[in-house]
Amino acid sequence: MSIHPLAAVSREAKIGSDVTVGPFCVIEAGATLGDGCILENRVVVKSGTILGCANHVMEGVVLGGFPQHVHMPENPGGLVIGSGNTIRENVTIHRALKSDHATVIGDNNLLMVNVHVAHDCHIGNHTILTNNTMLAGHVAVGDRAYISGAVAVHQFCRIGTLAMVGGQAHLTKDVPPYVTIDGLSSLVVGLNSIGLRRAGFNAASIAQLKAAYRVIYRRGLPWSEVLHRLETEFREAPADAFHAFLATTNRGITPARRLPPGATIKLNEQTVEAREVHAKAG
Repeated sequence: MSIHPLAAVSREAKIGSDVTVGPFCVIEAGATLGDGCILENRVVVKSGTILGCANHVMEGVVLGGFPQHVHMPENPGGLVIGSGNTIRENVTIHRALKSDHATVIGDNNLLMVNVHVAHDCHIGNHTILTNNTMLAGHVAVGDRAYISGAVAVHQFCRIGTLAMVGGQAHLTKDVPPYVTIDGLSSLVVGLNSIGLRRAGFNAASIAQLKAAYRVIYRRGLPWSEVLHRLETEFREAPADAFHAFLATTNRGITPARRLPPGATIKLNEQTVEAREVHAKAG
């Protein structure tokens, strides 16, 4: 164990073996650091935070801050971070709102500079959140998802496994697994083909995902028919993940930028807003 003399480490914190704590770090009572963690300068690990093993935390990071909420709880929940994560400069991750809940970060994730993860978020494994990503409360991010720079995600949204979100997108609905979000329009523009190949998906699996994608976005089917066809026609992995995800959405899914064949009007939130403004002006 190596703790710099200018670090402030509470005697009531739990520190594992082979941990390195740099100067001006603050480790509060009730915090836990697993074996092999490295904390660079000016890292703050607040009470209620649990770090697994071999996490590398860079300068200016604050882990386990109180939730940003107008009704601040007297006893907030915790923050649980897995193992093998790299958390870059000035990242902030907040504890859960309720005492029996936790914000959860899985294993082997990369959170780049200035990422913010709000209370009650759940991040899977092997994800990449790039610079200035902002996740509001209760957001869930699936395994191997890639979120590009300056993306803002509305509270309670979900991002599915192996989804790829383009830079500066603003997400207000769920992002299904395996798809790509265009950063300019914040709409779905196809499968994350490069990510799927890098993850080892073979041609047959990708073909099944394409077929399921067409059912969701290209056929112009009613929602009930989409769910029925996904459930009956795509029972095997990886395509079965579409039905499991879509059947449990509460916010709806992000629409596609390209219209289904035969469609003439793209009725999205912007269209509705424009009509309302026009009606009031008239």
